[in-house]
Amino acid sequence: MTATPMDDRTIYIAAAGFTDDLVHELEDLHGARVLEVRGRLVAAAGPPRPAAWAQNVWLEPVAIPVASIGDAARKLKAVQRNWHLHATGHHRRAALIQEQLPRVAARPVVFGDAPPTAPLGSWTLWEPDMVLASARCTSPFPDGEPRFQENRTVPPTRAYLKLWELFTVLGKRPTPGELCLDLGSCPGGWTWVLAELGARVFSVDKADIAPHIAAHPNVNFCTGSAFGLDPRHAGAVDWLFSDVICYPDRLLATVGRWLELGQCRNFVCTLKFQAETDHATARAFAAVPGSRLLHLAHNKHELTWVLLRD
Repeated sequence: MTATPMDDRTIYIAAAGFTDDLVHELEDLHGARVLEVRGRLVAAAGPPRPAAWAQNVWLEPVAIPVASIGDAARKLKAVQRNWHLHATGHHRRAALIQEQLPRVAARPVVFGDAPPTAPLGSWTLWEPDMVLASARCTSPFPDGEPRFQENRTVPPTRAYLKLWELFTVLGKRPTPGELCLDLGSCPGGWTWVLAELGARVFSVDKADIAPHIAAHPNVNFCTGSAFGLDPRHAGAVDWLFSDVICYPDRLLATVGRWLELGQCRNFVCTLKFQAETDHATARAFAAVPGSRLLHLAHNKHELTWVLLRD
């Protein structure tokens, strides 16, 4: 028997810890019928949807009957070389199949390098005699989770990894000389990333950022409220960044003012949720024309909103 295309469904891998949010998004926002949930794996009827809470999406799922461990490995290798196992059950048998597949190097990503170009398929052992697999996925990283070679000495927190991941995924970042506003910048991890890229950074927070980051030649730090800067007085700005801790509806109001009154081309903002996910405000961000809402692997109970207009 050969692989059977599953044209009537899409398989999503939820961001770790947020499967319920993905199911809510698929059902309530997109009207998709969720067929089955196994751990982080969510099978939903219909074509792929722009699901923010999905860390990776299997675009061409197929069902492959298998007679043995060796048969499963042979059939996967007949499709393509590189595969990542997302285990949902039958763990020992699945691991033995993966051992017979070519090893995929898992070296940490060096920031600045391009994402992998070799196709990386995803698969799971759905039943002891049935593999679900997709040769095409939305992310070139295993489960959509890049792992970076970290800088453990300069950045004051690990929040800088969110920008490293975003710029790697987007293939776009500030260029030398561009002006970036970093609102609510304390303790300064995002400011550091932007300054190291050669951008001019106007960094604003009520609290002081780390002294060694404030001393960077590309950084101009100002003590003040992230929400107090008037877009009408800021002039032309290339990028606006916000990783500030606030309720998402307050961030939405601030972004709305910048969109209406400011001269900013590109936006990168983190929606930080409290005990419950504010799905209504997330939908409002996603509805901004030309924008994108996504969960980065380095986000916590957060989503990242991006609007690029160059």
